[in-house]
This record gives sequence, C-alpha cells and structure tokens, in this order.
Amino acid sequence: MDTATARRYSTRRRAIVEALCTQLEQINGSAPFRTSVSNVERRLKFWDEVNEFPTIHVGAGAETREYEGAGFRFRFLRITVRCYVSDDNDVILALEELLEDVESVLEDNDPLVYTDSTGTSQSTVQTSILTVDTDEGVLEPLGVGEIAVEIRY
Repeated sequence: MDTATARRYSTRRRAIVEALCTQLEQINGSAPFRTSVSNVERRLKFWDEVNEFPTIHVGAGAETREYEGAGFRFRFLRITVRCYVSDDNDVILALEELLEDVESVLEDNDPLVYTDSTGTSQSTVQTSILTVDTDEGVLEPLGVGEIAVEIRY
C-alpha cells in the first residue's frame, strides 16, 4: 500500500505485535536478562500447543479509540503477553524471572518503534502495564504468567 492510499488512523495491530515480539526475542540470558527464551509466538496458543520452555506468546486484544479535537484520535491496543515455564526446582522463581525480563523489555522499548503497512517507521506514544498475574505454582512443574498491556498510539 502506498502512502497516498494509507489511512492515517487505521489499526496497526499486526505491526505492533511484530515489533514487540522482535524485542522480546532479545531475552537471551545475557545481562541484563535473567532468562533465555526458547520461542516467541505472535499469537496466543492453548497449553497443549506449548512444547518449548520458556516461551512467550503475544496476542492482540481489543482496540479502542479516543477522539480529540481537530480530527485527531488516539488508538489504544490491549495486548496479552503470556509466559510459560517449566522448572523442577522452583517454578515460581523461574516464572518471576521471566516476567521481570518481559517487563524490562516493555519499559525499555517505550515508545515502541514499528513499521506500518506502507513501510514507514512509526512509534507508539505510551506502553502501560495494566496487570501481572501468575498461576502461583498450581501447575508445578509448569508455570504460566500473564501481563496485560495497553499500548497508546
């Protein structure tokens, strides 16, 4: 799509998820990270589809608009970042370390730079972590945690 036919306020869901996943793939166990991720998926999957640990699945959720004056509008995209770990020793600690790494990536990439459908580099305005939740070891030796994020762009 060329810039003449691009819509200024259309959704950028796929581009934002892709940019976020690219950043999450940098979690490799080297400082400042505490874990090394095996896989980053660009969609949420069911438990039985998870074969590698630790892994991160990122899914775009609902998107809303906020209309400002002069025809300007903000878009708000909800993103779910689901983290899966397996650890026979301390699954809660393994999950906490992965969640910390994900949170660091979110904070260090705010604003998040992405490429829109025209190939133009864009950036988000704000990334807000809304909730962080875990299974608290109920599924031991497996663990799952979820970070709900809202991205304003």
